[in-house]
Amino acid sequence: MKVTIIGCGRWGTFLGWYSNKIGNEVLIWGRENSKNLNELKKNRKNEYLVINNDIILSNSMEEAISFSEAIIISVSSQYLRDVCKQMNNFDLNGKTIILAMKGIENNTGLRLTQVVAEVIKQNIKIAVWVGPGHVQSFVDDIPNCMLISSEDIDTIHRIIKIFNSNLIRLYIGQDLIGIEIGAAAKNVIGIAAGMLDGFNYGSLKGALMARGSREISRLVTAIGGNELTIYGLSHIGDYEATLFSKFSNNRKFGEDFIKGKEFSKLAEGASTVKSLILLSKKYNVDMPICEAIYSIIYDKKEPKTVLKNLFLRPTKFEF
Repeated sequence: MKVTIIGCGRWGTFLGWYSNKIGNEVLIWGRENSKNLNELKKNRKNEYLVINNDIILSNSMEEAISFSEAIIISVSSQYLRDVCKQMNNFDLNGKTIILAMKGIENNTGLRLTQVVAEVIKQNIKIAVWVGPGHVQSFVDDIPNCMLISSEDIDTIHRIIKIFNSNLIRLYIGQDLIGIEIGAAAKNVIGIAAGMLDGFNYGSLKGALMARGSREISRLVTAIGGNELTIYGLSHIGDYEATLFSKFSNNRKFGEDFIKGKEFSKLAEGASTVKSLILLSKKYNVDMPICEAIYSIIYDKKEPKTVLKNLFLRPTKFEF
């Protein structure tokens, strides 16, 4: 089958590599003058992997859209709306859009599938592809489990049939709201974990995981999702890769923030926390961990004091 990848960063390029590896024809799209795309064109590789010569590299959105019926988008969450506007200039009717990305739109608080549906007014199917796994592990042939979710069960089954393999075992996600919120929010919990690492407070990660999952489950329930979804692959299932792994951008962002180091890669949790605060106010949900991380990053509160106060809150019942 033919597969288009919109986005040529770490994860987008990997999904092109993976789709090609399991036997699909692949086109990877990147913006004109994209540093990542130019590197791939010049060397057929990036810092994580080498792509085959039969993978097409293009900066033409028209070519990317017309190439296939299955279009995977993997870009910065705050850039998704602009990408969808570009895509909507071409015929997308009958195509399947798969969001292999995690985040919530700032200012609106919209989930990413909602952004796509709001911008692309054509007959399309929309799905998300989330869950644990790092490029560095996959290219070393270390397997993991991930999740496909959509409001249309037939779309889920078609995607799993195309992309399932012994390297990535795909499961069916039943709660799109909970999966999207959980997948996005775990990056904020990852930043918190990195901040604890920065202070050598790693022993508090157990409490962070327990309280973080409860916090996000309250929000999911308020929005209309299933609180149990947070205990699946999209959130807690991704904690090892996000809160502990040396490959986690969000964890590393938090650690470097505490140590006063500049972090140049994409850490989606830094923007997602803005959206979670917006949603917590909209749905009247107490989210102390997200509020603490927001206050440290954007209100410039003293990190050690904020984190200590977070875990030394007045005595409360656990549940």
